[in-house]
Amino acid sequence: MEIKELIKNRHSVRQYKDTPIEEDVRVRLDELTKEVNEESDLNIRIIYDDPECFNTFLAHYGKFKNVSNYIAIVGDKKLENLDERSGYYGQKLVLATQDMGLNTCWVGGTYGKGKVKIDKEKGEKIVCVIALGYGENEGIKHKSKPVGKLCNVAEEDMPIWFKNGMVAAMMAPTALNQQRFYVTLNNDEVIITSQKAPFAKVDLGIVKYNFEAVTGRKCK
Repeated sequence: MEIKELIKNRHSVRQYKDTPIEEDVRVRLDELTKEVNEESDLNIRIIYDDPECFNTFLAHYGKFKNVSNYIAIVGDKKLENLDERSGYYGQKLVLATQDMGLNTCWVGGTYGKGKVKIDKEKGEKIVCVIALGYGENEGIKHKSKPVGKLCNVAEEDMPIWFKNGMVAAMMAPTALNQQRFYVTLNNDEVIITSQKAPFAKVDLGIVKYNFEAVTGRKCK
């Protein structure tokens, strides 16, 4: 499926079927995760068949159901732009899993942080996790701010490539759906910034990935 369609079709899902992920899909996911780690210098892991991480009051409060698989986004605390990098490469994995017929949900706080089944190396941090599996549904489209409030270009003046990038950016999942980012077009240079807020830098990485994946242009 084309990247624009994957971004359009992907929505956050919190309720999952009690269906294990097939072995051949796990092999593909693990291979892709290895490639992403080599590219990003992160230490992302996928944990399968572990319901304990989401067997907490916060997870139930967040309406999560049957989450037995998840992606742990992990990296060295000293890594430059760790949170932004986590969002960028985590989104790369999220869209790849969407193409494999799986569903996902970015999770910043409503999971058992002490129950994540990984052995952290010295100096590492679990930035967040991503619920993974076969959803009971495909999720729903989130509401978005008007495009004019998210960038410095009037919609009628947008080059086609920039408009495509903005549409992809608007579809990016953000914490509490707050969309605390802003896109500036200066000649042909795109600069995406974020406000100060919990997980805003993770969101920034997600937004940048969507924009770059659709337009093929690097952002600052």
